[in-house]
Amino acid sequence: MDILYNSTRTKGSKVKASEAILKGLSEDGGLFVPERIPALDKTLKEFSEMTYGQTAYEVMKLYLTDFTEQELKDCIQKAYDEKFDTEEIAPLKEAGGAYYLELFHGATIAFKDMALSILPHLLTVSAKKNHVKNEIVILTATSGDTGKAALAGFADVEGTRIVVFYPKNGVSPIQEKQMVTQKGKNTYVVGIHGNFDDAQSGVKKIFGDKELASYLDEKGFQFSSANSINIGRLVPQIVYYVYAYGKLLQKGSIKDGEKINVVVPTGNFGNILAAFYAKQMGLPIDKLICASNENKVLYDFFRTGTYDRNREFVLTSSPSMDILISSNLERLIYHIAGNDPDKNKELMEMLSKGGAYTITDEMRGQLSGFYGNYASEEETGRTIRELYENTGYVIDTHTAVASCVYGKYREETEDKKVTVIASTASPYKFTRSVMDAIDHQYVKMEDFELADRLSEISGTKVPKAIEEIRTAAVLHDHVCDKTEMQKAVTDFLGV
Repeated sequence: MDILYNSTRTKGSKVKASEAILKGLSEDGGLFVPERIPALDKTLKEFSEMTYGQTAYEVMKLYLTDFTEQELKDCIQKAYDEKFDTEEIAPLKEAGGAYYLELFHGATIAFKDMALSILPHLLTVSAKKNHVKNEIVILTATSGDTGKAALAGFADVEGTRIVVFYPKNGVSPIQEKQMVTQKGKNTYVVGIHGNFDDAQSGVKKIFGDKELASYLDEKGFQFSSANSINIGRLVPQIVYYVYAYGKLLQKGSIKDGEKINVVVPTGNFGNILAAFYAKQMGLPIDKLICASNENKVLYDFFRTGTYDRNREFVLTSSPSMDILISSNLERLIYHIAGNDPDKNKELMEMLSKGGAYTITDEMRGQLSGFYGNYASEEETGRTIRELYENTGYVIDTHTAVASCVYGKYREETEDKKVTVIASTASPYKFTRSVMDAIDHQYVKMEDFELADRLSEISGTKVPKAIEEIRTAAVLHDHVCDKTEMQKAVTDFLGV
């Protein structure tokens, strides 16, 4: 049966998967959600015998129902190839009493590669299916990782251009170098004076400008998104939770049907939402553990039922989570409001106008499958150091937030279920913070020296993504005020 997609903010027109991928965001500012969440139609035993690509097909076919089998298999084959430095695509490593699902073996060494290596292919197939003649302009705000992964995915893809906005002083030196050295005639990278929420709000404002859309249509352009608000980003993220369960079953770490816990370091809420969808599809997940850094807006939400972004914005060593407006939470709110777009829209308007909303007790009752907590900067560093000292395994700052929160959860609940921690970035992406956590003596070294030292102490190879940018020339040096983002886009398009 075909699955169509609704907006989280209005009843009415439903669109096919390919249309939802093309649009990125609904015209009413809402996000696209499937009209129903499909059930897995293969047994857990069958999943345990599949490769990553086979798992991807079996999960994604259930959501992208207007893609033919061949179209979808072609997209998957092009995405999950030698760009990944391990055949498994997403290996599981056991350390310190948990399984770390390594989602950073792609071209840009962060979990965003898992979805952004397939999104350009899904998008170009969607454009053909819908007879799109315009050039597609991908607009993306990034807190560090999405930007580079999207740039790498879309560079020189015919019929597309990509503009990435990032907070000029809010990403790691490695993250910035990865973006500003990006090749490709169709790529444009802009640092803004502001934080990630400013960048994200600016992009949403451009998307919502109907006059601009009409003007650009005349000039042969139309916008789409590579952020996790795009359903074409979210669906591929469901895959790796199903794959991880299959691998645990294959290893004999769990019995068929045994429930596991999943811990996700969370900023924009897309990655943990994908785990929620996997659970709704029938994957035996018990607790979804939402780990925040010192920007603990989600921790407070799960604790109180009030989402309140009116607080100081903290720059931390886990910058991809330095977010006060978690865009994908809107999809969860829509679902726990009984798929009621009117209720969801009312709450989103409160967030937009006053910066806060409170959900009903009935809605809160549906969040019992979630647990939220946070890690301070000090706790994050300590977690990296202790895991390394005890096991020799090195994790990045975001994964450390998740690992620390998992420790707090176990202490509070004494729950000993097998647990998967989403390891969302390579420690090589945040070498300075990681190495400083292990030993303060490293603070005097240059970033690339730190990468070499990390390689020595961890016994892992410096990733290609780091080697490539050691001597790469800066190709993007554009910086603008957060109020000038639209002008930056039209200047790049030459209109």
